[in-house]
Amino acid sequence: MTWWMTDSGEVPAGTGTAPLLLVHGWGSDGEDWAPHLPALTARHRVLVPDLPGHGRTPAAGFELSPLAVAHRLAAELHRTRTGPVVAVGHSMGGQVVTALAVEHPELVRSVVTIATAYGGDPARAGRLPGEQEALRREGVAWALRFVRGAFTEATPARVRARHERLMAAMDPAVLLAYREAMYLAPGAFGLRPAAEGYLARRRCPALGLHTGRPAARWEETTFNHPLSRAVLWEGTGHYPHEERPAELVELLIGWCARTGAGGPQG
Repeated sequence: MTWWMTDSGEVPAGTGTAPLLLVHGWGSDGEDWAPHLPALTARHRVLVPDLPGHGRTPAAGFELSPLAVAHRLAAELHRTRTGPVVAVGHSMGGQVVTALAVEHPELVRSVVTIATAYGGDPARAGRLPGEQEALRREGVAWALRFVRGAFTEATPARVRARHERLMAAMDPAVLLAYREAMYLAPGAFGLRPAAEGYLARRRCPALGLHTGRPAARWEETTFNHPLSRAVLWEGTGHYPHEERPAELVELLIGWCARTGAGGPQG
């Protein structure tokens, strides 16, 4: 069993910055964050995992759920004596870093979620079993239709091509297992009100980047820390961090400064 984690190493002493943990989403891999690394590693130590069943990390030997992955990440952070981190997660990765913050609060300084996979409309619950059956029956053909529906006219061709390629290479059983764990399994917090109950336990500062106004307004009602806030990027698809990488870097650097994790400014 191998856990793949890219680590930028130590930041020079005296910078006063917190490490960043960057977690990709469903059907993707750690290369999501490649455009952001040059600017971020100049300020922070950065850790980028490939989640089990994605990229270079095999599925074998891992429980495929956001909570189980969060526990694995916590074990790695404890092993390497890294943290507390600013934990950043896209989509399913947003569930992972939220679980890390809730279950292992000593390891998380703040959390940033990007187009995250929680707080969905309860009406969606009725559609999920059928979607799971279609994914089981059609495999990656269904997953490819799903990911294409996550793009907008503004999504760059390179982002479209990359995520279609990644999804086409995924094991459908891995995709099924994660979706079940996110939305349908006992303890899942992908849908309301389960998300509201779970987020009530999130005590650290939280930044939620949303692509739709209703989701942003909903998450604002869940915040427990005075520094928490929601940001709205309308007009982007499901991959805002890749569609607008320079702006995402600026947002993260500003967030770290706002929450005291960014070191001296100037």
